Amino acid sequence: MKTHILGFPSIGKQRELKQALESFWKGGFSADSLAETCTELKKRHWRIQKNAGLDYVSTGDFSLYDRMLDILCMLGAIPPRFAPCLADAPLERYFSLARGDAGRNIAALEMTKWFDSNYHYLVPEIDAGVPWTAGLHPVVEDTRLAKRLGFSPKPSLIGPFTWLALAKSQDGTKWSRLDAVTPVYADVIASLAPCCDCIQIEEPALCTELLPEDTAPRFRKAYAELNAACGGKKLMLATYFGPLGRNLELAAGSGCGILHVDMVRGPKQLEGVLDKLSGDTALSLGVVDGRNIWKTDCQKTVPLIKRAVSALGSDRVLLGSSCSLLHCPVDVTAETALPEHISNRMAFAVQKCAELSALREIVERGNHAALNENSAVLRAAAEHPDSRVEAVRERISSVTESMLSRQSAYPERHAAQAWLNLPVLPTTTIGSFPQTPAIRRTRLACKRGDMPEAEYIAAIRREIQDCIRKQEKLGLDVLVHGEAERNDMVEYFGQQLGGFCFTQNGWVQSYGSRCVKPPVIYGDVYRKHPMTIDWILYAQSLTRKPVKGMLTGPVTILCWSFVRDDLERSEVCKQIALAVRDEVQDLEKAGIRVIQIDEAALREGMPLTSAEAEIYLRWAVDSFRLASSGVADSTQIHTHMCYSEFNAILPWIAKMDADVISIESSRSRMELLDAFTEFHYQGEVGPGVYDIHSPRIPSVEEMAELLRRALRHIPKEQLWVNPDCGLKTRQWAEAYPALENMISAALRVRETLGSAV
Repeated sequence: MKTHILGFPSIGKQRELKQALESFWKGGFSADSLAETCTELKKRHWRIQKNAGLDYVSTGDFSLYDRMLDILCMLGAIPPRFAPCLADAPLERYFSLARGDAGRNIAALEMTKWFDSNYHYLVPEIDAGVPWTAGLHPVVEDTRLAKRLGFSPKPSLIGPFTWLALAKSQDGTKWSRLDAVTPVYADVIASLAPCCDCIQIEEPALCTELLPEDTAPRFRKAYAELNAACGGKKLMLATYFGPLGRNLELAAGSGCGILHVDMVRGPKQLEGVLDKLSGDTALSLGVVDGRNIWKTDCQKTVPLIKRAVSALGSDRVLLGSSCSLLHCPVDVTAETALPEHISNRMAFAVQKCAELSALREIVERGNHAALNENSAVLRAAAEHPDSRVEAVRERISSVTESMLSRQSAYPERHAAQAWLNLPVLPTTTIGSFPQTPAIRRTRLACKRGDMPEAEYIAAIRREIQDCIRKQEKLGLDVLVHGEAERNDMVEYFGQQLGGFCFTQNGWVQSYGSRCVKPPVIYGDVYRKHPMTIDWILYAQSLTRKPVKGMLTGPVTILCWSFVRDDLERSEVCKQIALAVRDEVQDLEKAGIRVIQIDEAALREGMPLTSAEAEIYLRWAVDSFRLASSGVADSTQIHTHMCYSEFNAILPWIAKMDADVISIESSRSRMELLDAFTEFHYQGEVGPGVYDIHSPRIPSVEEMAELLRRALRHIPKEQLWVNPDCGLKTRQWAEAYPALENMISAALRVRETLGSAV
């Protein structure tokens, strides 16, 4: 059996790619230096895969920013607003598409979540009237380099159907581009064919309901052309993030030499796949989890592999990761501070490569020692006393239906919240303010023990005071404390909850150069002590304006953590919800009567099929309500969501029953709010009026126009004004003038409404 992975993380063990990119953007790194760093990272990653015993190394998985953007550039699908960038050098144009062009006032491509993951991709924009000029894809040169260096490369491309399914077109004609897209893919495949015996074409859209009803004939025609381009059965059709479901027959009959299926997300699909697999097509089993950090349970996995081998023969079975290892940290050997019963159970990208070779050894050579060792490690972790806390289990069993509902319906709550005395179009921010180098140094000094706790508290209080003063000077209506004490919106809370642990170097890419270090949920979750109250009360003591208590919601904490795999996710989420509920109630008792519970990840956690999605949304919404409902009508509950497609789940968002939702809208030019025309949303809404993920500062008129668009969908009495997301990643030189413009825009639109204050 041959072994492979679908992709390796690009960022590097020490986040070398992040550092190189940010240095390049600031002018401290040349294009040649950036290219040299990237080449060294690719070589290192290929060596890791080869040394682990894998038969192929992945090429085309490495991207300077985003692989969807790489395909966009390959196709030449440049949106018309980027016309001024066409004469730029390719690298400069590439980053203008990704990050916007502040000098020419061009907004970046829209960004949203990659299926149900926490990775953000850049959304292609297709205009039927704009001609495309095909460009280059780095996979060709990278594959040739890997071949020259003695590796056996398996180049990978995001497939044309997935690329088009995730693209947007204002006129709804994006699928008319398929006949133009396919020949470009065929040319790239033809260039790759002499360098390799396997080319990976990724079509995760086949595991969803995103494809149009008439896909089958188009798919067969396109894949006949792509298979012909490589002169033989070299294509591996890679599907992942779920079972193939209704598209199984289409995928199995694609004519590709290999079909890859996700056996982690779809373990029950094996018999159906074996039944439908055509001719001499080989089957790649995605048996090592590319989405989580736990070792593979060999006792459960080996029987699946043996079943496939018995049906097809070992020469027609490959073993692989379920999806790209992009979603995993790089190497667990750097984690020296974790308890052994936790670290022994972990496998990061490097270890997952080795797991595939170990699984092959177990199946082909009967390596019982490896099987027994794996079982012993997993058994020891499951039996450790940290894994199960009886008090938590008892409290979960006592949750009642009444705990999921506020005391009164929204209209009565709205009346009870009149004490806020807010103007029409009230202004606020999402929560975080710029994390300056001084703030990071202060936190690091405290973490290392170089700063006494009293000195640390005084330093953070100075930052909070400065943040409050800036907001008052700006004229914001509802303030925040700025979150100077928080390293990350999930990690901060996880550090104060039982059942969590933290890696030292477990970084994963979120988008571009942005990396996150997800907490690890390994046991039952509970709140150890109040988590935010002292900081919020101090901020409130500095102003007469309301200050929001800022919390991360249970679904987001769940989705942005690596979650234990021995308990249902819905049960883990309920445990987190009770911990957040305790904090909400304590904030209210302390006098904080505006509380924001961020659920940025609500949409991304949703499974890819409608039947599974409904089950998820039911328990996800219930978890939010459990966290938020134990307060009086006069306490205003906010929530925030960003960078996902929310239109289809608006009825579920309404069921969350928050008083105010803030939601990403600026990159899509308020397109999201079309859903509010069709669905009468009862509560208040703050559609983001500027994109905080770009250094560009939008003008007053631009934000005023977005507010006017929002008012076509949302009554003025329900509309709030805020950015798309928190300002943590921006600098004050960008954030402050952008907020000044946002407030000026709100005042301008208020005046036109006859409601100036």
